[in-house]
Amino acid sequence: MANEKALIIYFSVSGNTKRAAEKLQQQTGADIYRLQPATPYPDDYDGVIAVGEKEKDNNIHPAIKGKLPNLAQYHKVYIGYPIWWQRPPMLIDSLFEQCDLAGKQIVAFATSAETPLADTLSEMKKLAKTAGATLVPA
Repeated sequence: MANEKALIIYFSVSGNTKRAAEKLQQQTGADIYRLQPATPYPDDYDGVIAVGEKEKDNNIHPAIKGKLPNLAQYHKVYIGYPIWWQRPPMLIDSLFEQCDLAGKQIVAFATSAETPLADTLSEMKKLAKTAGATLVPA
């Protein structure tokens, strides 16, 4: 394909997903963008859990900080996130709502102490389909 440029978009609270995104960037040469919520998550684990669970339970899609990248030049978009309650954090829903991902190939990657990426893929497939994108394997 003529346009094979890739972008890595990642959300990280503890730094684990950031490290995974940076390693992926070294392997792929893709551009990289850090996704951040407009209202930062608390600094402590219990605070993050409380806010994240409230967002999940109430289907809250938090606002995104700053301007999102223009995806017109990218063919493939890697989306990285920590796994919360066997799904991506609700900020990833916000990303799919606010970015034009139509026609893009989406590759999910995630970090978790216990939950495998596969447990989040049904949600990622739904998000991709709604956005007109295709979830593809790494």
